[in-house]
Amino acid sequence: MSKEETTLGSIHVSPNAVATIAYHATLRSYGVVGLASKNLASGLAQTITRDPNRGVSVHYSDDDKIDIDIYVIVQHGTRIASVATSVANTVQFNVEKSLGVRVNSIDVHVAGLRVGDGE
Repeated sequence: MSKEETTLGSIHVSPNAVATIAYHATLRSYGVVGLASKNLASGLAQTITRDPNRGVSVHYSDDDKIDIDIYVIVQHGTRIASVATSVANTVQFNVEKSLGVRVNSIDVHVAGLRVGDGE
């Protein structure tokens, strides 16, 4: 958990808050049509509970740096490498701007492709 000391006390940022920022930044990225679950079991649990952080996993390292895993579904016909790079850059910018905490790593996993109706 990210922690910052101030003169009035301390501020703690939960992994869920970071995941929510990353989730919304990912959905705004070009070529991303959705997020996927890491595996079937977590997919069922998130579907039942309507977890807003679906497809995003956040871990804090020992020195309060953030490691993020994102599982995306990409639109067919887009360059997968470009979309993954764009997602990583967008998420890093939004998380660092919002929290003021350094992002250590962002791993973008392409879980699937979505083909449009007209193809």
